[in-house]
Amino acid sequence: MNSVGEACTELKREYDQCFNRWFAEKFLKGDSAEDPCGQLFKRYQLCVQKAIKEKDIPIEGLEFMGPSKGKTENSS
Repeated sequence: MNSVGEACTELKREYDQCFNRWFAEKFLKGDSAEDPCGQLFKRYQLCVQKAIKEKDIPIEGLEFMGPSKGKTENSS
């Protein structure tokens, strides 16, 4: 799957590969202390944020990292 920004697609693929490798080779074997993909994720995240701004995609009200504090599961 491509990224929201064409310029971010290669970064997305690199991050996906890194994450999948870490998940299979480390996390599933009980080793979750290391975060080898963190810097790559940050670069990808910045690229996506830039693409969203350039494409003028409205993001108000969207939750990117899980539910907002204070909301209940039943609230819409």
